[in-house]
Amino acid sequence: MTAAVARARPAGTVERMQQRTLGRTGVHVSPLCLGTMMFGAWGDPDHDAGVRVIHRALDAGINFIDTADVYSRGESEEIVGKALAGGRRDDVVLATKFHGTMGDDPNECGNSRRWIFREVEASLKRLRTDWIDLYQVHRWDHWTDHEETLGALTDLVSQGKVRYLGSSTYPAAQVVRAQWVARERGTARFVCEQPPYSLLARRIEADVLPTCLEHGMGVIPWSPLAGGWLSGRWRKGADPPQSKRAERLPRRYDLSLPENQAKLDAVDALARLAEDAGLTLIDMALAFVIRHPAVTAAIIGPRTMEQLEAQLGAADVHLDDALLDRIDEVVAPGTNLNPADAGWTNPALEPAARRR
Repeated sequence: MTAAVARARPAGTVERMQQRTLGRTGVHVSPLCLGTMMFGAWGDPDHDAGVRVIHRALDAGINFIDTADVYSRGESEEIVGKALAGGRRDDVVLATKFHGTMGDDPNECGNSRRWIFREVEASLKRLRTDWIDLYQVHRWDHWTDHEETLGALTDLVSQGKVRYLGSSTYPAAQVVRAQWVARERGTARFVCEQPPYSLLARRIEADVLPTCLEHGMGVIPWSPLAGGWLSGRWRKGADPPQSKRAERLPRRYDLSLPENQAKLDAVDALARLAEDAGLTLIDMALAFVIRHPAVTAAIIGPRTMEQLEAQLGAADVHLDDALLDRIDEVVAPGTNLNPADAGWTNPALEPAARRR
């Protein structure tokens, strides 16, 4: 078994990663996208530290940054805005998202025209920019028509406030539905999808990824390290690491649940595969995600400079077929070890929908 091992990039130097096209847009982005969910109260509240991490990522060749209004209630966007001030904005493909709850008013969330028009202005202000390169719907909701959402977003494109549109964590059927609505109603379409995807959460290989390929959409997966499970810190026989994320999402981390015990067994086996290949588990996990032909870029979410440095080299790693086959023996293609890692709940399976 052979695998190309990543080489460290010296700090303070500007590198160029081999770039990929985002769907059919003609926009070129790095195979690693810097996710900023951990900048602010959800992770590190030190704004200066977040700015330093962003600058290091840009110097390392990353030209793609993803954030969201809901991350620390806008604080992440503010940190990104600070980091890009002073001339770095034009060199970055900047993505953000809307949908999550931003206040106590029930209309301060969702996918309605009313909320989209209000929240885009708030995001632009926090990001200190006149335009957003990629504006994404953070989650599909079944109570808002695609036509309502796409119509409002198309108006933002016409106004020059948004360049491209994307979805996040949409089930495959809704990816198709949104493409159909765009074609039938003459609106702008989603050019990419942002789903959860990792060595431990592979369900989208069966539906979302081939659907995106068929429609020429880019794919920028979130949580390629499975929310920290593939960071190297989770191993059998060791105390589970403590984190705010584990406290917020116990269904994905509680080791008393059999599905999380299955994840722990898989992580241990995957870590041994990585060691045999001369790789870190982080490098193998990220390289696995960006190897899929449907994937444009994996969204990494470092909280510290040390975490960023540990992930940068994955862009240079190639996994051979023999290693990929052994990975498939640990986690079967198209399966999630824990259904909670899907990132959404099917409303058709809610009790009210099932009962007559």
